[in-house]
Amino acid sequence: MKNMHIHISVDNLENSIKFYSTLFGEKPTKQKTDYAKWQLEDPRINFAISDRGAKTGLDHLGIEVENDSELNEIRDNLKNADLNTFSEGETVCCYAKSDKTWVKDPSGIAWESYRTMEDVEFFNDEEPEENSCCAPKTENKKISNGCC
Repeated sequence: MKNMHIHISVDNLENSIKFYSTLFGEKPTKQKTDYAKWQLEDPRINFAISDRGAKTGLDHLGIEVENDSELNEIRDNLKNADLNTFSEGETVCCYAKSDKTWVKDPSGIAWESYRTMEDVEFFNDEEPEENSCCAPKTENKKISNGCC
């Protein structure tokens, strides 16, 4: 079963957590000092927010899958549509180890398709480089300003 994923950059994480917890009627399933995520069943969505310095607003959209077969299906669909994708492969991002593929839609909105394998202790790398983020770079341009 696939989940819709939405990631929003916010300017005040604490206020945003209060707002979205009230909206969804539940607390985040994962919460860190710079990130929160709700894994909702109704509506079935993986909704994340962070205040990691990206421009406030929509950061990226995505499709979260449960297994390799679903991820390969999405990757095949993107290849068949002749869309330029970036397969990051296994990576650490948003406090999780995941297998990811990124693409931009015709309006330039970043989409990721991914399968999460396990939770980890760091947003991305243990010792992130200055101005680093897990969003991949293609042709020397970031696909998005932030990360899942």
